Amino acid sequence: MLGELLNDLRFYFEVGGYVMPPLVAATVVLWFAIGYRFAALKRGNIRPVRRIIQKYPDGFGRAPRGVIEKAIDLGLQIAGSRHGDLRRRLDDAFWPLERSINRFHKLIMTIVAVAPLMGLLGTVVGMIETFDSLGDMSLFAQSGGIAGGISQALFTTQMGLAVAIPGLIVGGMLEKRAAVIRLELAQVKDILCTRVQQGSPA
Repeated sequence: MLGELLNDLRFYFEVGGYVMPPLVAATVVLWFAIGYRFAALKRGNIRPVRRIIQKYPDGFGRAPRGVIEKAIDLGLQIAGSRHGDLRRRLDDAFWPLERSINRFHKLIMTIVAVAPLMGLLGTVVGMIETFDSLGDMSLFAQSGGIAGGISQALFTTQMGLAVAIPGLIVGGMLEKRAAVIRLELAQVKDILCTRVQQGSPA
C-alpha cells in the first residue's frame, strides 16, 4: 500500500516536472497556515460579548477557552486594577491576540495567488517541450515528447488550481471569522471602558 502510494507520488512528480516540488511545498505551507488560523480563531464561547461579561463580571475562575474568553479575562483583570488610561492599556494587552488572529492571512492569500501562476509556468514549460519535440521530431524526449509535454502542461495547471481554489474558499471563510472577532475585541474594550466610567455593570 505504501509502496503504491510512493510510486504514485513519484509518477506525479515526473509528470509535473520541476514545477511540482514548489507546488507541493506550497500546499504543505498553505494547509499548515490554515490549520494555525483555524486554531487561533476559536471563539471559546457562543454567547454575545456583553452577556459573557455580565455573567462573569469577576473573571471565569478557570482557564479561558478561545480568543474572546482570553480577551475578556485579560480585560477584566486590567479594568479591575483601575489605574492609568484603560483604553490604552487594553489596546496594548489585546495586541498579541489581534496579531495572533491576523497571522498567516497574507501568507495564505499569497500562496492562493501564486499557485495558479506556478501551474501556468508548468503549462508553458510543457508546451515548449511539446513544440521542441515537434520541431526536431524527438518524440522520445526526457519527459515523453509530445505526450509528455501535453501531460505536464495539463497536470501542473490542474495542480495549481487544486491548491488555490480550496485555499481561497477556506481562507476567505477564516478571514470572515477573523473580522467578526476583531469587532468583538473592540466591543470588549468599549464595554469595559464604559463599565469603569459608569462604575456599574455594563
